[in-house]
Amino acid sequence: MAIPASLVKELRERTGAGMMDCKRTLEETNGDIEKAIDVLREKGLSKAAKKSGRIAAEGLVDAYIHNGRIGVLVEVNTETDFVAKNEEFKQFVRDMAMQVAASNPKYVSKEDVPTDEVEREREVLTQQVINEGKPEHVANKIVEGRLEKFYEEICLLEQPFIKEPSIKVQDLLNEKISKIGENIKIRRFVRYEVGEGLEKREEDFAEEVAKQMKM
Repeated sequence: MAIPASLVKELRERTGAGMMDCKRTLEETNGDIEKAIDVLREKGLSKAAKKSGRIAAEGLVDAYIHNGRIGVLVEVNTETDFVAKNEEFKQFVRDMAMQVAASNPKYVSKEDVPTDEVEREREVLTQQVINEGKPEHVANKIVEGRLEKFYEEICLLEQPFIKEPSIKVQDLLNEKISKIGENIKIRRFVRYEVGEGLEKREEDFAEEVAKQMKM
């Protein structure tokens, strides 16, 4: 299939890979940009993938409080103090704090989710598919698809970026790594909400944060 130049450009911006590598990979994946990103990372052609193994021991801790009701602390690391003082890096850290406030993830990445939690969810999803009477030959694909949705809900890097929902937080991170030229790692976060765990009037503070980010 003919690959539009705009799609090649988008893949290059998101991965930092060479123009021809982007074009060839998009041709291999029939224009599926998400698959193309995975292929480039697997081949080590993504600049973000090459930098991901480097030690990131500097960085920032940022705090975000929304209307005195939601509070977030987030730590994002980079390789040098110079980059930690970069305004674009600071904005990225602030965006991550607001993302956590709005989307309430439990973990940074898939790898952080305990195995027993994943297996428990897989069992629940499998039972759902059985109850729906889905054919056995498609049941596993359905379960895996729903498991990806589960990861999107609880893993920060898998979530759609609040400011630009067409990309995941992982894609945004890859863009910043390629643009800034250093490894960047979202190390940890903590989120508090007033009255969390107590019975209270339903208020969607997360939606408020999301709206504020888009302003």
